Amino acid sequence: MAITKTELVASIASATGESQATVSRVVDGLFASVSEAVAKGEKVSIPGWIAFEQVETSARTGRNPQTGAEINIPAGKRVKVSAGSKLKAAVK
Repeated sequence: MAITKTELVASIASATGESQATVSRVVDGLFASVSEAVAKGEKVSIPGWIAFEQVETSARTGRNPQTGAEINIPAGKRVKVSAGSKLKAAVK
């Protein structure tokens, strides 16, 4: 089961006493800031909780799962997300 942004905003608003509109703007601002920083190649870390960083991928050969034909996958960039110790402990 997944939590939607609307449910997340409602939960945070309830816990903090802030309006849902205010919380929604803060959540949007958080994700915009993280996206901008990671796109620039910076690492964004919330110690103990989560870290986001851009990583380079090398060119490689893959396979089309439907036909089995080899395809060339070009080098590129992706986002690496790492869970921190507090988040890991909360899941256990």
